Amino acid sequence: MKKILLIIALVALLIMAWQWRGDINQQQIELWIEQAGLWAPIFFIVLYAVATVLFVPGTVLTLAGGALFGPIFGALINLTGATIGATLAFLVSRYVASDWVEQKAAGKMKKILEGVEEEGWRFVAFTRLVPLFPFNLLNYVLGLTKIPFLHYVVASWIFMLPACFAYTYLGYAGGEALKGSESMIQNGVIALALIALVAFIPRVVTRMRQDSGDGK
Repeated sequence: MKKILLIIALVALLIMAWQWRGDINQQQIELWIEQAGLWAPIFFIVLYAVATVLFVPGTVLTLAGGALFGPIFGALINLTGATIGATLAFLVSRYVASDWVEQKAAGKMKKILEGVEEEGWRFVAFTRLVPLFPFNLLNYVLGLTKIPFLHYVVASWIFMLPACFAYTYLGYAGGEALKGSESMIQNGVIALALIALVAFIPRVVTRMRQDSGDGK
């Protein structure tokens, strides 16, 4: 009974999300956030989650979250929205649309399935740190694996954090620059340093995995 209710809820969410799809743009986001008032953070989280389910690139939303809510609160909001969206996509794939996902992800399925089979949550962590696969599609494909639901959610939340914070701070720095903030140079330097660090992480992680493999 619980599985049936979950499937009904997911289908309803997909229908509602598809109807909103054409309205997701920067101007509309700003208008919605302004009208939402105190509910703006919750609304933004829902918007981010829906966008993730609909394969809308999250970079623009992440930058907007930083500009609208600041680097710390914005990162928390962005990470929450991304995690909820990734979780919904995972559940849709696992319980509703597995055949469609298999067709959509043809060519990428084998490597992901084998990775999860061999490494479990560590493979999820790796793919969150090293962007080998498109984020939105990856969420769906992971739903077809045998990874436990909780392992997927926790690994995704933790290991999406570095990139999420870096791009949130970049959005914050951009927003402050548009306002003519006196600290815009300092903010810009910090943002670029964070982006550089995030860009360097895949090299470190890949090297560690290679060394670990050589040691076996």
